[in-house]
Amino acid sequence: MSDLHTVVDQILNVRSSVSAQRSVLTAITGIDGCGKGYMTTRIVNALQSIGVRAASINVDGWLNLPSRRFDPSNPAEHFYFHALRFDEMFRELVLPLRDSRSVRCEADYAEETATEYRRHMYEFADIDVIVLEGIYLLKGSFQNHYDLSYWIECTFETALERAISRAQEGLSQEETVRAYRTIYFPAQEIHLQRDNPKSTATLILNNDARLGWSVGAMSTNLRV
Repeated sequence: MSDLHTVVDQILNVRSSVSAQRSVLTAITGIDGCGKGYMTTRIVNALQSIGVRAASINVDGWLNLPSRRFDPSNPAEHFYFHALRFDEMFRELVLPLRDSRSVRCEADYAEETATEYRRHMYEFADIDVIVLEGIYLLKGSFQNHYDLSYWIECTFETALERAISRAQEGLSQEETVRAYRTIYFPAQEIHLQRDNPKSTATLILNNDARLGWSVGAMSTNLRV
């Protein structure tokens, strides 16, 4: 059985066992550049193809503005704590949607390069499965929010290569390397040490050929 089929089967099993009055909340997480978005798209498309009302939410829309997100005096730890408005996101959007299957929420939205927020309307109706995608989703205080969680395994080397190829945030290659080596990867190391996210994930999915092959090899901490 492929990794995608395993994930879909796990989601369907949970969907059949929880109240029909609420949505199943699934987290897709891992280091920056691991392939979270790719896996999220595959899962949502697979669920929708069999008639499941699945919706994805990307946490990047809940970024803090750069003036709040970055601090050169302590770049990694500051980013770990202040990159995203998690409390606001869970309070206003994710948990209300999980608990009632529908939500209409207008919120401040920021792309990575934005210096000001713009207003964005989130609107979901009668959702069976929420697939929440982003970094740090398995911080200790968030872990009990989810019915299922998946860690996308990837080396820092491969993630950096992907970031360079994407020209993330409009940065030059040199600027991208510096940002990842001084902010993003050290912040992920804090997350790995502080929260031990891999140990709490339902399943670990490999998305790095350096580790064997992409999204095909799996290890598991099965909890369903």
